[in-house]
Amino acid sequence: MKMTTILLIVTAVLTALIAGLFYAYSCSVVLGLGKLSDTEYLKAMQSINREILNLVFFVSFMGTAVLLPISTFLYRAQNPVFILLLLATLTYLIGVFGVTIVGNVPLNDQLDKFDIVNSTKEGIKQMRDNFENRWNFLNNIRTVFSVISILLVVCACVWNKVE
Repeated sequence: MKMTTILLIVTAVLTALIAGLFYAYSCSVVLGLGKLSDTEYLKAMQSINREILNLVFFVSFMGTAVLLPISTFLYRAQNPVFILLLLATLTYLIGVFGVTIVGNVPLNDQLDKFDIVNSTKEGIKQMRDNFENRWNFLNNIRTVFSVISILLVVCACVWNKVE
């Protein structure tokens, strides 16, 4: 098996892992968290946002952001595969990576600085109101774009196999 094919498979796996993460959040985690009281919700999200900053997440999240452009470059001579990978790369870098960096991370940072213990009930409610709907909306965007990205990568893998 060629090294470019192995790299493409690894790229597909990492892209799928990220799509699965955001999909699972959208269809289960946020629904469960939504049932919690304001204080429980904010504490849970603070904990989740801190714990996701780990090596396994970084390898898949950043690895996808690195391997998609590399795979695209390596397949530049194979027009249909190149186009599919270019679209997957743009989709991921803008709709997943970009939305995370510009949208979700600042919200996570704001929540991380919020002092739940010393806040009033009204302050806690306001923080949740300012955070939850926007964060969920941005996560849904990441979910859609990550699923589109993995679909494009899978199509590139299939097309690569056909040629």
